[in-house]
Amino acid sequence: MKRLTKKQMIIFAIGQLGWSMLSGLINAWFVTFYLPTQNDISAGAVQFIKPGLVILGFLTILGLITALSRIFDAVTDPWIASLSDRSRNPKGRRIPFMQKAAIPLSVVTVLLFCAPKEMISGWNVAWIAVFIILFYLFMTMYCTPYNALISEFGKTQDDRMFISTAISLTFFAGTLIAYTPFVFAGMLRGAVGFNWSYRICFIVIAVIACVCMLIPTFALKEKEFVDTKPSETNMVKSLAATFKNRSFRVFVGSDIMYWIGLTLFQTGLPFFVKVSMDLDEGKTMLFMGGMTVLSAVFYPFVSGLVRKFGKKKLTIVGFLGLALAYAIIFLIPLFPSASMIPGILICVVAAFPMALLGIIPQSIVADVAEADGIVTGENREGMFFAARTFAMKWGQSLAMLIFTSLAIIGTTQNTNSNDITASKLGLRIVAAVAVVFCVLGAVILAAYNEKKVMKTIADKKAVEAEKTED
Repeated sequence: MKRLTKKQMIIFAIGQLGWSMLSGLINAWFVTFYLPTQNDISAGAVQFIKPGLVILGFLTILGLITALSRIFDAVTDPWIASLSDRSRNPKGRRIPFMQKAAIPLSVVTVLLFCAPKEMISGWNVAWIAVFIILFYLFMTMYCTPYNALISEFGKTQDDRMFISTAISLTFFAGTLIAYTPFVFAGMLRGAVGFNWSYRICFIVIAVIACVCMLIPTFALKEKEFVDTKPSETNMVKSLAATFKNRSFRVFVGSDIMYWIGLTLFQTGLPFFVKVSMDLDEGKTMLFMGGMTVLSAVFYPFVSGLVRKFGKKKLTIVGFLGLALAYAIIFLIPLFPSASMIPGILICVVAAFPMALLGIIPQSIVADVAEADGIVTGENREGMFFAARTFAMKWGQSLAMLIFTSLAIIGTTQNTNSNDITASKLGLRIVAAVAVVFCVLGAVILAAYNEKKVMKTIADKKAVEAEKTED
């Protein structure tokens, strides 16, 4: 079978640019849009749902909605993975799913921010609940097959690292684009109002994202690069077999911690800027852009560092570096009010860990999936990456639950009021909790047996090389 050229790998990575824009919109704006600050309310923001700890005294409505959507995901992730692994579509096991999911995912993302009532209403709660579930369904339909192709397209370790690097760059680029409404919405606000100034930005981003997601599905012919026998195992047995792999269980445990840490950063950054640092929200884009550019500077060095130190050690370094960035967030009150110094420090400290954690974990799960296939004879890449996708979404939803519940602690307002917003104390608590999750991710990953996984792959390559020579 053919190997992808570098150009084709970049085309493949454009797909991640697309879905990361949409994922970034949810991470950056879901809480921000539906939990407006006092300044946003004064500027014309509408409160669509009742904020505050109104569910059992410790949960927000947004937190409950995201938690319930995870229950739905617990079924759809392995279901889509199993359908993809077992697919006999003549165009391939993965790309047909991606083609069908791209447009609905883009449309649903926009509709999620278009709650029907311009006031606090139960109809809005129902609307948000339905569309967040649909968002995660179509996200699964695109991301699970897409991620499975990382292992199938990456036929060598160098190819796998190049693909992981490329999609990490496009992931952060997509996330950065998702923050652009902080800049452009203000230009539209006078003409269309507060909420529609953001919705118009979301629509433009969703259209661009849709095109990006579709590009690799038409430009790459899966069957030219992948000749894998469809799995014969049903969903339940395939999922059980996947989690029998101890190396994978360890990886998923640490990966959930990574996604919690990353999402708390993405979701919290606007609040850290506006509330903790007392800066204009436009600075959010400046900090995020600076961190993304600086992180990209480190990308060319990651492959060389992996060859020298291994993936496990560098990922642990990434966790500890991200914990340090959160420690600086916790210490923001020690800096002068409205100072940009803590924001600059956070971005500089977080840049290298973001590069490590953005590239290496994708490659690790591809290694584990390949090694498992060698041992068991079953090609279940889709199920492995479904579990990774589930870890991503579970981590994201836990982060949103944590953020919406903790960020308002210490507010001077009544926690059952209609205009409760994040407090400085609550944001410090968020930062402290994030440090714990990042350190926990490093501790869990320490149990990952990287040598065993890589030896299994190396032994197979050696046998194949001997057969070629004969």
